[in-house]
Amino acid sequence: MARVSTKENKNIYHKTRESLQLTREAASDLLECIAPERIEKIENERSLPHPDEVLVMAEKYKQPSLCNYYCANQCPIGQQYVPEVKIKDLSQIVLEMLASLNSMSKQKERLIEITVDGKITGDELEDFIYIQEELERISIAVETLQLWSERMLATGAIDEEQYNAHKNSKV
Repeated sequence: MARVSTKENKNIYHKTRESLQLTREAASDLLECIAPERIEKIENERSLPHPDEVLVMAEKYKQPSLCNYYCANQCPIGQQYVPEVKIKDLSQIVLEMLASLNSMSKQKERLIEITVDGKITGDELEDFIYIQEELERISIAVETLQLWSERMLATGAIDEEQYNAHKNSKV
């Protein structure tokens, strides 16, 4: 069994490895391409992980949320464009999405009124910003659902073969 670090404020990579009860050496064996010394540097924040390292950790640790965390918090481009998605229960994800969709349904006519002339005037700006924010909430709910699905597939809670068969039959 892995010795658990007493360090406070562990980063997400450190917490994820320890939650799997892996030593850095065992994690390195699992990850195949990241040396224990490199894992230590990443976990102690002496070095940021490279995108390819995060992809490997996400896959091998069965934690796709590591990719979203990296993009939202450590990638300079992602910090500007990628919101951090928090893992939630499926029911909470669906309820949040439905609430946002219902709100947007009510705002649909107003959005048409605002955008029909291709300009946003001063008296339309407040409503436009509200609609934009609601669309962002929908986008985050969709990303959260996608991340939830990826995690369920990675952990085997959803049968990947059946999932892909159904998904590909719709295309």
